[in-house]
Amino acid sequence: MKGYTPPPRMTISNEPAPITRNITITEGISVKDLAEKLGIRAKDVIARLVVRGVFATINQTLDAELASEMARFFGADTEVITFEEQAAKDTTEATESSEEGAEAVPRPPVVTIMGHVDHGKTTLLDSIRSTNVAGGEAGGITQHIGAYKVRITDEASPAFGREIVFLDTPGHEAFTRMRSRGAKATDIVVLVTAADDGVMPQTVEAIDHAHAAEVPIIVAVNKIDKPGALPERVKKQLADRGLVPEEWGGKTVFVDVSAKQKTNLNLLMEMICLTADLQELKATPGRAASGLVLEAKLDRGRGPVGTILVQNGTLHAGDNFVVGNVYGKVRAMFDDRGKALKEAPPSTPVEIIGLEGLPQAGDQFVVVTDREKARDISEYREQKAREATLAKSSRVSLEGLAEQLKTAGMKELNIILKADVQGSVEVLGDLLGRLSNDKVRLKLLRSGIGAITETDVLLASASNAIIIGFNVRPERKAQELADQEKVDIRLHSIIYELQDEIKRAMTGLLEPTIKETYQGRADVLETFRIPKVGTIAGCRVSDGLIKRDSEVRLLRDNVVVFKGKVASLRRFKDDASQVTSGMECGISISNYGDIKAGDVIEAFVTERIAAEAIK
Repeated sequence: MKGYTPPPRMTISNEPAPITRNITITEGISVKDLAEKLGIRAKDVIARLVVRGVFATINQTLDAELASEMARFFGADTEVITFEEQAAKDTTEATESSEEGAEAVPRPPVVTIMGHVDHGKTTLLDSIRSTNVAGGEAGGITQHIGAYKVRITDEASPAFGREIVFLDTPGHEAFTRMRSRGAKATDIVVLVTAADDGVMPQTVEAIDHAHAAEVPIIVAVNKIDKPGALPERVKKQLADRGLVPEEWGGKTVFVDVSAKQKTNLNLLMEMICLTADLQELKATPGRAASGLVLEAKLDRGRGPVGTILVQNGTLHAGDNFVVGNVYGKVRAMFDDRGKALKEAPPSTPVEIIGLEGLPQAGDQFVVVTDREKARDISEYREQKAREATLAKSSRVSLEGLAEQLKTAGMKELNIILKADVQGSVEVLGDLLGRLSNDKVRLKLLRSGIGAITETDVLLASASNAIIIGFNVRPERKAQELADQEKVDIRLHSIIYELQDEIKRAMTGLLEPTIKETYQGRADVLETFRIPKVGTIAGCRVSDGLIKRDSEVRLLRDNVVVFKGKVASLRRFKDDASQVTSGMECGISISNYGDIKAGDVIEAFVTERIAAEAIK
């Protein structure tokens, strides 16, 4: 047609707009939500994604990196926050804008009881429970839930009518696992120590865990009614480890108690309330609930069941929620006595039914209004969790330390040290302290005597630490856990080699030249002395296999006694090239005869591998 000019074709500019504003986006944001935040049409975002090679629908969730890239193109800088942080922000704004429920009120403290085995933790918990709960309800309080709330009923007590929540954790493992996920469940740790026994290995471990979590410690010196009780000795031992009693000029509260005689239990409760008051623990009951998972299990009749500690806000029956990569609706909830609840105020442990899957202990729990959004977030997180499992672990290792120094400028290397004798621990501790320089500070998280245990691996996993074993070996379960958690365990028997390895790692010259491969282990059942041959160990292979050319370590109580080679390997009267798991055999070790029943022979092979330059 004459004089007709066709409309211009739609073109997409490849030039990004200048940055003019800041927006906050959450993980797993949808295309529609991103467009709303940017104040543009959703189809413009989709068109830009197509140019980028991503075909997305309006409701599709975007990776945080991709969403930030899109926002920058449309002239906005981004700050990425988690869904929980966004929900908390929205809730706070909504609460502040409303007239009622905006004020924070004091909440009951959450207390974890820790300590060594047989020092009276369970008895103390039972005594507190029966003292504070009416007779008819005393039975079965913690039958099905790992936490409970007690009320101080002594009218003479200044803290009369106050409530305390106790977490009945199965030990340091649960405490560490929750801390490794960034969970802050506990306000106060009560460290139970027996007056007739003193400070023991697990007591020291509990102190390490509480310090690492930066939680105040109250020491309950138990069993003061026993004839051999020496409370002052316990105070001195703990003062040597940094817990100095208040009467000695320190800051740690000590309470002498007897769980069996129920002595000073109310004084302990008062001290817990006093410590809580100093922390000014507050919560806002008028807002939507948030908290964390203490434990979760699969019940045959009720499906997935979660024990939740409500930390802020009030949880109501019928609320929709997101917890980790699981979502759901509160179909029913029960308190620690098994009684059905309609609502749960702050600092209340409840058991809830209505989860779509099983969350992890320590996962953040947050109530949401939009169920569809909750489902999208949980699906996005599940996909990310799968990707993270497949991806390489970012655990710190000595090989990776040099690289981190060059790129990220890492300043601190956490170390857990285990040795066979106390003398070695002290010497190595001093040595590692002297090795620190202006680039790397070596921090000794804990040191101890004996085999590397699961607790050591869990602490290393939570604190991103390296474990150094000097003349000791990891227990089998600890080794399996270390492989699973990708924790770096270094085993040494010569102090100079250890010193050189750490120095080389710190200067970026670490070159792994020898690789050790575990083959198997055999338990020594009986020993036989044969003239002109020496001591023969009658063994049963419990794991892997033993070869005739294997190098072996002789372990006694998980401590390396001797390192050498197999001199002979026999099945009955015949020589064998190898013996596999479950079989019995006779083993003699070259140039060594002091083998005893109960020892363990561990076979391995070392191979030299080409030096690998770290760039």
